[in-house]
Amino acid sequence: WQWEIILLFIFITVVIINSNLSPYFLDYTNLMNTTFNFIEKAIIALPMMFVIICGDIDISVASIIALSSVFMGMASQAGVNTFGLVVIGLFSGTAAGFLNGFIITKFGIPAIAVTLGSMSLFRGIAYVILGDKAFTKYPISFAYFGQGYIGNTMIPFELILFFILAIIFGIILHRTTMGRKIFAIGNNSTAARFSGIPVNRIRLIIFTATGLCSGLASILLTSRIGSTRPNIASGWELEIITTVVLGGVAITGGKGNIFGVIISIFIIGFLKFGMGLINIPGKVMTIIIGLLL
Repeated sequence: WQWEIILLFIFITVVIINSNLSPYFLDYTNLMNTTFNFIEKAIIALPMMFVIICGDIDISVASIIALSSVFMGMASQAGVNTFGLVVIGLFSGTAAGFLNGFIITKFGIPAIAVTLGSMSLFRGIAYVILGDKAFTKYPISFAYFGQGYIGNTMIPFELILFFILAIIFGIILHRTTMGRKIFAIGNNSTAARFSGIPVNRIRLIIFTATGLCSGLASILLTSRIGSTRPNIASGWELEIITTVVLGGVAITGGKGNIFGVIISIFIIGFLKFGMGLINIPGKVMTIIIGLLL
């Protein structure tokens, strides 16, 4: 809990400094709207936390977003409705995650090598299909997922969805035997295997869940920007891993908790928002976030 308390202190500091630097920072509408900029990454950070606690890593998540977005774009051009697009987005993400997990567990290849390969493969497919074009024809109702609010509250649909998922992932990690097994695998996978834990099955489930959440993030992101380009979500994988590690999840595996990751998500999100309000260039933002790590 010590690290989470430090993170909470950093979060409060970020809020205080930003609200002093810009009068617009604490505006309710602004705060709600800025969550659009990081909630898709936050949704992938949840299963990524499981992956890293397990002692693995997945650097193909941003390419899965691109792949799912391209498949949704193709379907949308062909006249598929919003429900169909959601199914395609979730299915293609899940299939890509399953493929990663299957190769890793079936052939015993390290996750970093497999996901490095699939990162290039999935992004490559997106470029082959789209070239330098973009898909922009999406149904009007599709825009709700990435742009909509709950009733008249100004609370984004995405934000509520994230908190529901965070509760589910938190319960699985901290309150179920599945969670205990994930920690056991991360601490010592050989010992976990000898104690009867189905190590590879759990790793396969986790990589598949990461694909599913990447597909979900792809739906939200594509819906929010209203178009698909092959470079969509480029570079996100490192930001997501950074967020998880800042949240106190050990990159070597076996350690971490959901609260640290959630606080970390909002630290980075609000830090970027605050720096954006006072016109700090993107490159400087990257340096500051690097220093924070």
